[in-house]
Amino acid sequence: MPLPAGQARVPGPTTLLSIGQVLARLTVDFPDLTPSKLRFLEERKLICPARTESGYRKFSPSDLDRLRFVLTMQREHYLPLKVIKGYLDDLDAGREPELPGGAVTAPSMLSTQRRLGRDALVREAGATPQLLNDAVSSSLIVPAEFYGDDVVAVLRSLVELQKSGIEPRHLRTFRAAAERELGLIENALMPVTRRKDASSRAKALELAREIAGQLEIVRSSLIRSALGRLDR
Repeated sequence: MPLPAGQARVPGPTTLLSIGQVLARLTVDFPDLTPSKLRFLEERKLICPARTESGYRKFSPSDLDRLRFVLTMQREHYLPLKVIKGYLDDLDAGREPELPGGAVTAPSMLSTQRRLGRDALVREAGATPQLLNDAVSSSLIVPAEFYGDDVVAVLRSLVELQKSGIEPRHLRTFRAAAERELGLIENALMPVTRRKDASSRAKALELAREIAGQLEIVRSSLIRSALGRLDR
């Protein structure tokens, strides 16, 4: 099978990973990652895996780190792929770009997503078991065997809110609002989701993240505007 233009061949014996091995390592933290999503990211030039003589994709440790970075920036900051790609292109060129989208923090491409059990999560967030229970019962945190850094951030925020007298039960409307936003996104995606091919599913997921990011901008602006009334 001929290789795409500019595509590197696998250089001899190596520890490169197949698509299946990449999925095995990443789907614990990114359960929506699929072979079609990997191919979609390759089409968008976010990753460029090597190919064997037979044309099979092979991923290096740096490819894995890059994938983790892209997926984390999508999930935690809802950044469009073109923004993430621009940031990575600048890094590849030796520049020192600012974090995209005004992100306060960004995952290191050399770090890994942690998997914390319930007790470790509570300790890491400085919370109490009861606060975690309340967050779960209020649908602010989905119960699981292991939790990632995104849940740590949520629980830490709940700890700080509790100091101001805001309990998880006061935030139940957040879940309802999220479900309404999901309905808006699903309606917007209908023209794409009607097509059942793998590429369309990957494109729908990317578009969903972009729409979610725009909704977040509108929501934040409304909150800032409302806060401005407190100064009057």
